[in-house]
Amino acid sequence: MQTRTLATATVIAAALALGAGLAANAQAQSKTEKCFGVAKAGKNDCQTATSSCAGTSKKDGQTDAWLAVPTGTCVKIVGGSLESRKS
Repeated sequence: MQTRTLATATVIAAALALGAGLAANAQAQSKTEKCFGVAKAGKNDCQTATSSCAGTSKKDGQTDAWLAVPTGTCVKIVGGSLESRKS
């Protein structure tokens, strides 16, 4: 009987740990911002003024292409902007 109780407790603890990990990951993902003008050609995260798909920027530093970066990082990157500019 003790073995079954221990196994059940282990499964419950693992499920709680997994849930806590998923919650922490979701919180970390929400602490990002769009940083325009820093993506390499073909490496943007999503949408430009001329395309609606990721990976479609035509040149390095295209000012309307963006990457998701941790909040507060974009303003520290040379060429980074929190707003899209015309290329």
